[in-house]
Amino acid sequence: MTAPPGEELARLAALHGVATSYQPSVDRTVTASAAAVTRVLAALGVDVGAPRAVRAALAAREAELRERLLPPTVVCWSGSPPEALAALPEGSRLHVETEQGESHDGVGELPLGVHRLTVTAPDGRTGASHLVVAPARLPTPAGRSYGLLVQLYSLLSHRSWGMGDLGDLGELTGWAGRTLGAGFVQVNPLHAAVPGSPTDPSPYRPSSRRFPDPVHLRVEDVPEYAYVPDDALRAALLERAGRLREAVLGKGELIDRDAVWRVKREALELVARVPLGPGRRAAYCDFLAEQGRALEDHATWCALAEVHGSQWRQWPSALRDPRSAETARARGELMDRVDFHSRLAWLTDEQLTAAQRAAREAGMPVGIVHDLAVGVHPEGADAWAQQEYFAAGMSVGAPPDAFNARGQDWGLPPWRPDRLAASGYAPYRRLLRALFRYAGALRIDHVMGLFRLWWVPQGEPPTEGAYVRYDAEAMLAVLVLEASRAGAAVIGEDLGTVEPGVREALRERGVLGTSVLWFERDWEGDGRPLSPDRWRADCLATATTHDLPSTAARLTGEHVELRDRLGLLTRPLEEERTEAANDTAEWLAELSRLGLLAGTGGGSDASSEEAEVQAVHRFLLRSPARMIGVWLPDGVGDRRPQNLPGTWDQYPNWRLPIADAEGRPVTLEQLAASPRLHALMDVLRAPDQERPADDTGGEPSGDTVEQPFGGLRGEPSGDDAREGT
Repeated sequence: MTAPPGEELARLAALHGVATSYQPSVDRTVTASAAAVTRVLAALGVDVGAPRAVRAALAAREAELRERLLPPTVVCWSGSPPEALAALPEGSRLHVETEQGESHDGVGELPLGVHRLTVTAPDGRTGASHLVVAPARLPTPAGRSYGLLVQLYSLLSHRSWGMGDLGDLGELTGWAGRTLGAGFVQVNPLHAAVPGSPTDPSPYRPSSRRFPDPVHLRVEDVPEYAYVPDDALRAALLERAGRLREAVLGKGELIDRDAVWRVKREALELVARVPLGPGRRAAYCDFLAEQGRALEDHATWCALAEVHGSQWRQWPSALRDPRSAETARARGELMDRVDFHSRLAWLTDEQLTAAQRAAREAGMPVGIVHDLAVGVHPEGADAWAQQEYFAAGMSVGAPPDAFNARGQDWGLPPWRPDRLAASGYAPYRRLLRALFRYAGALRIDHVMGLFRLWWVPQGEPPTEGAYVRYDAEAMLAVLVLEASRAGAAVIGEDLGTVEPGVREALRERGVLGTSVLWFERDWEGDGRPLSPDRWRADCLATATTHDLPSTAARLTGEHVELRDRLGLLTRPLEEERTEAANDTAEWLAELSRLGLLAGTGGGSDASSEEAEVQAVHRFLLRSPARMIGVWLPDGVGDRRPQNLPGTWDQYPNWRLPIADAEGRPVTLEQLAASPRLHALMDVLRAPDQERPADDTGGEPSGDTVEQPFGGLRGEPSGDDAREGT
């Protein structure tokens, strides 16, 4: 047992938003150790090295909070006065300089945006703050829609260069919108990866969340590619790309991201030598000006990584500082490479924008739902360029819970909440604005991170961490502001352990939640499957996710057999099999009780796996959920999860193509012609199954305690549903 924080240390921690305890369940409280709290405070710039230092820091913080007129960032929801102004001395004068360049005395009738607020108290004291003026909530998506969920790399067509690309995404959205009547396609994070040998294939541990990865480019769709003068070289590149495609589709090999990038990079190096036409040059220059220093930093990191390796903490000391004179000099010497990586970012942005445009032109009301990872790699471009915003020596993770007694360390450095607030959440705003450029909606991984994150000191086990609280109102206000400006929806991944009030706060601001069928049980009652009329309306409802077994695997129990083969079970195999079978039987009984298994279409036997998959989705349609998502591999009976949490080299996470029930890879063209997929989508399109979303529909279950919404015992909860991450 480690010592708990003393009274003064606990008071100091509370004033800096550091929790000294947490509740994994309603009847249990766990106290953080004094050592963990001390290290977390140190990462926030608070000197707590000795008892005297703790007392001094406490006195200083109390004085700071007592004397300041305004917090660093103030939120004003449209139609409501900012609560932070209520504590100002009577007679204080307020002045606002808006981001639009207007001046206002007072805070009434302000435009949306992030403004500069100054206050002068009657005693002459002054204060300044960022003022976020945001709509009270995001508009509720009109009607209800259904769509497809897919990991883009896994979606290969006969034109892919060894992995799915943005051209394939455009084809998928065009087909799904026009033929299937789908309203959206949700993809994995397309953030830039950290190059390596091999590259970490996880899309949830990127180098940069702001800039996309050019490995997703469809090279032939780059206009300049047609003007590469060496026809023989282009033909050789296409031949190599064809071999990569055949290795996956014909030979059943894993997706080799590094090999794909080597071929694409050679092609793009040739493309970069083709002069841009006047119009294209002007568009590129506009992109450079719009992205500014952020793109320059990203491209500089990429260029330096080519010379010094991708671990920037091992670079020459002067180059570890993005603002040093040596870095500026190196940027100049590497300007050709900086321009190359800047152009790749522009080309990828163009194709992402084109994919969303194709989705809308196909009739999709939402279009592409992009995914925002919870953090970035500690050695990546964002961590290098934005060092002042990250907590040194800390990693994001999860505390021990009923599903993982050891806790988790995801290896992602957290943002410092104090630095975010002092900047008016500038890096967060810029990140969201970049993603909303080409997103009809944004899924936020581990959306609970807008409220608090579990910080793990470097070198310590995840048990030796502490929760650090963020200004959730400000984080939500910035999110709602940027989403409303883009006309986009927001989906929060709120699976796992959720503290009280989080789901209500998200719902109040129009942020949809995530509901997965197998986890929707009456946790506060008899624990049986939750009837569809009790589901919440404001959510994306699905049968599975990329971190969970496919629907076919769960129905057949193959997910248990897989975990047994890999040595991941924590209990005897027969015990795991029995529990999994009982869980599935309860759901099948519920489907039968509702009449969803009888009389299934396509002449299928009601007891067949395919009929059961269709029944599962009929159940989702009975709920009031505004969005219904279909895991695309479920449409062809794929058995394999794309990611198996708790594994690294034991399982090929993030490297599998979509396959049929026998494990044979299925191309995009074959998917589009699949009778099984069409039969499943017919279930969603059937008029008699449609039920409009209802604001009075089911409320979120389990909001009153930190209720874990995980899988079966021995399987990870939603918080565990990431590989590494």
